[in-house]
Amino acid sequence: MKRSALSLSAAVGALMLTVGATSAMAQPTAAPAASTHRASHVCAVPAAGYAGCNDMVVVDATGKPQVTAAPSGYGPADIQSAYGLTGLSSGGRTVAIVDAYDDPTAEADLATYRTQFGLPACTSANGCFRKVNQTGGSSLPRTDAGWATEISLDLDMVSASCPDCKILLVEASTPSFANLGTAVNYAATQGVSAISNSYGGSDSAGTSAYDHPGIAITASTGDNGYGIESPASFDSVIAVGGTSLTRASGTSRGWAEKAWSGAGSGCSTLNAKPAWQTAATQCSGKANADVSAVADPNTGVAVYDSTSYQGRKGWQVYGGTSASAPIIGSVYALSGNTAGYPASYTWAHTSGLNDVTTGTNGTCTPAVWCTSGTGWDGPTGLGTPNGTSAF
Repeated sequence: MKRSALSLSAAVGALMLTVGATSAMAQPTAAPAASTHRASHVCAVPAAGYAGCNDMVVVDATGKPQVTAAPSGYGPADIQSAYGLTGLSSGGRTVAIVDAYDDPTAEADLATYRTQFGLPACTSANGCFRKVNQTGGSSLPRTDAGWATEISLDLDMVSASCPDCKILLVEASTPSFANLGTAVNYAATQGVSAISNSYGGSDSAGTSAYDHPGIAITASTGDNGYGIESPASFDSVIAVGGTSLTRASGTSRGWAEKAWSGAGSGCSTLNAKPAWQTAATQCSGKANADVSAVADPNTGVAVYDSTSYQGRKGWQVYGGTSASAPIIGSVYALSGNTAGYPASYTWAHTSGLNDVTTGTNGTCTPAVWCTSGTGWDGPTGLGTPNGTSAF
């Protein structure tokens, strides 16, 4: 996996126009212009047994994160409009976010994001937000500025998709799969509806840490194009791919999507095919992805982070399948339908999805593992949310 600054010339879309501080929820951002931007992987290539975060940040000419005085990129009103979530409520269900290391400004940054977009407060004081270490304690791991941006992205995407969801942030001591798995196991004991994992490493055999029936466990498929990553490849996990999302004023939906060129996909040789996946995958093992949401940094989302990654802090634009995993986890929380392995319900109710039929993330055989078409395909899975009926 190559994690360095790159030009996403194959993608379409652009940064959104600035969102007004007090009217963002009432006035979605303007249609994007047709251009491309440079974006950079935040995390380095992980060593064996470790994961790297799957977020990407739009950078300026110096290669550092591009910061703006007010948010650019898609905000909550856009995410909710694109995926049929406007006006929906979870009834206060909880989405857990599992990441590595500590983000010391997580709660403050979350407050800035939610205030900017007119969302209700989500704080430790009102019981909406809680941050713990991988075993539920208050002694937090060391700070890592790169993973802190991942945490900010994850918290903001839960807020954007499900404003009334409670959020549990579980911070693993390191990004080893052993520690991340311990964090997932802890989150699963806390009455959560979904656990989002916005990270990945090379394909590996699944573990019981990611196997918790009754909870929607989502994981991003990666940001390096065609190729398989775990934990998305585990047969108990909902693998979340990525799209390029743009406005389409002439359509009834008002949005259009195609497979993002960076979305991971493929066929695991180490994990069994889950009962919910059909012959459409042409894979004898677990195929990535199951479903998808916006991930292209060129049609990216607004994020606020003040931990100062590469000396930059403030409003930035992010993408990567790190954005799509918490969005999908939040949709499952909105549905409240997470009995058994929730992906099985989604595979049986595809009429409630937006089928993504164009775009590719590479060259492969069979082509369905890397090229979008009608029905299931590797980069986008079965499609993207159209409300919660498929969840």
